[in-house]
Amino acid sequence: MLSVTVQRATLVALAVGGILYLILYASTMWHPYTVWLAAWSLTAATFYGWDKWQARRRGWRVPEVVLHALALVGGFAGAWAGALLFRHKIRDASFWAILVLATLLHAGLASAWLL
Repeated sequence: MLSVTVQRATLVALAVGGILYLILYASTMWHPYTVWLAAWSLTAATFYGWDKWQARRRGWRVPEVVLHALALVGGFAGAWAGALLFRHKIRDASFWAILVLATLLHAGLASAWLL
């Protein structure tokens, strides 16, 4: 069973990503998969930034499993950007492994669906 913190962070992430997807889908002519990647990348970058800010002020943190899930669901570009821009989680090998895995996963999906 997931902890209450993970459940809440997941629900917030789903709401943010879903709303961004709908806004981008309605306002662009992009392929739906491109919209998906953009929405989840913006969400992931935001969550990385929030987590870094909270880490500095010792506040509520985003659970690592949620950050990993955001990368895997399609937010890998935003997770890369967030990790490098905010210098957050850059020493954690599990984050590098998940980011590489998510990047390869979506590169394969993109090549299959978009080409």
